[in-house]
Amino acid sequence: MNGAQALIESLRREGVERIFGYAGATICPAVDALREVPEIAYTLVRTEQNAGHMASGYARVSGKTGVCMVTSGPGATNLITGIATAYLDSIPMVAITGQVPSYLLGRDIFQEVDITGAVAPFSKHSYLVKDAGQIPRVVREAFHIASTGRPGPVLIDIPIDIQEGRLEEFHWPEEVNIRGYKPSVRGNDLQIKRVAEAIAKAKQPLICAGGGVWLAGAREELVELAETARIPVVKTMMGIGLMPTGHPLNMGMIGAHGNHCANRALAKSDLLIMVGTRAADRAITAPEEIQRRMATIHIDVDPAEIGKNMQAAVPLVGNVKVILRQLLEGGVPVTDSAAWREKLRDYRAAELSRQFPSRPGYVFPGTVMRKLGVRLEDNAVVCVDVGQNQIFTCKYLPQKHGRLLTSGGLGTMGYALPAAIGVKAAQPERQTLVVCGDGSFQMAMNELAAVACAGMDLKILLFRNNTLGLVHQIQSRAPYHGPFGVALDGSPDFGKIAGAYGIPSLTVNDEDQLDGAIDRFLGEPGPCLMICDVHPDVSTTD
Repeated sequence: MNGAQALIESLRREGVERIFGYAGATICPAVDALREVPEIAYTLVRTEQNAGHMASGYARVSGKTGVCMVTSGPGATNLITGIATAYLDSIPMVAITGQVPSYLLGRDIFQEVDITGAVAPFSKHSYLVKDAGQIPRVVREAFHIASTGRPGPVLIDIPIDIQEGRLEEFHWPEEVNIRGYKPSVRGNDLQIKRVAEAIAKAKQPLICAGGGVWLAGAREELVELAETARIPVVKTMMGIGLMPTGHPLNMGMIGAHGNHCANRALAKSDLLIMVGTRAADRAITAPEEIQRRMATIHIDVDPAEIGKNMQAAVPLVGNVKVILRQLLEGGVPVTDSAAWREKLRDYRAAELSRQFPSRPGYVFPGTVMRKLGVRLEDNAVVCVDVGQNQIFTCKYLPQKHGRLLTSGGLGTMGYALPAAIGVKAAQPERQTLVVCGDGSFQMAMNELAAVACAGMDLKILLFRNNTLGLVHQIQSRAPYHGPFGVALDGSPDFGKIAGAYGIPSLTVNDEDQLDGAIDRFLGEPGPCLMICDVHPDVSTTD
């Protein structure tokens, strides 16, 4: 057995069922070994960055660690954005890169780059393998690190001569014991008691739930806590979907681009319980004011995040699912917050019933989202890109019991389409929708090839306003002097682009046509592109 075969056998033992990748000279031994293991499927991406995004989408819906594999040099550097995107959103991923021969490292030969050094600031860990016999241990450790504690990407860089080298013995470690790496799981009992006491005293409590709840598989525990203690819930962008839009305790998304009701609740609360959220600037815009005015509880698996952006009166480190279960089993008090909840429900009802503006010859994204959401299946997955399309979707798409996936931390344009391909690879029968703008779509539309090759039933909604909408919006306000460098002149006919891949399309520029168009769009038996024309001056504050 050579190193490449040991790598693939190690992945098989880890339960890997799919790899997203792009072959090149230095990863050819591993690709050759992969062809002999039919249990592991392979998706050929069209650019390496998207291998990371596909692995991300796969991981987020499957609960498994996503795997991507590319070659050295530009293959590895192209993957960097995919790795960084996964890191900022805490997605479990193992990225495997080929490398030039180990005896030539440091000589700047063809397609050599120090990828382990390059990704050090935005990966949980990285390995440069120098002994083929160490591959099983490295793979075992990499998957353990990627999927435990705060999840994140781990890089394994393997020189081609190590892939070709022989192993004296394949030894698979059944257990992983890494010195200094012991993530907390169970919450401190004294802190659990303090949380319960704080809840009992609160008159206007509020739960702020983030992506960590999804990562811990703790949606049921979160809802049970909110319903038991009768506490309203707001979410960060990464926490969207944890409660259905119609749930009486769901107050929407907080932050600079959030819902009015959610932000008002945050401004008036007397107890803030942050669960699985980093309290980053896009969500918590005034941390100093919040910690001055109210008591805060911060529950997170990563101790480094507690106190980073906002001090917590009661910090609680551990697995969110385990901690919420501890709270529930210890007996959560029922809050005296009826008046508070009633006031917030009035704000929320007014927000959900607001009328959107309209322009002849165009559609308003909020209107599209509202009409689309009620037609989606209960557990649908919506992958949304970055820009105005992201904000409109997060604010106005009605949520049921599905998922909304987006790039929240890094804000990577071009994320949605490859992430959705990863979703369909993991769960082919699950209804999956892509939402993007004409700017973000052009960053990833080459992956329509992967959609066509796999015959994926993937629906793509494209908002076309012929500009980089969010930047256009920012430049339209002081201190800037108007939009510049954002007009998407020269954009192709997107319908013809889709048609070139054998994918049908339709275009909507009249809101009276929306209902019928959405029905045709969702009813198409395979992939379909729906282009919605949006006025370039439309703002997320309209």
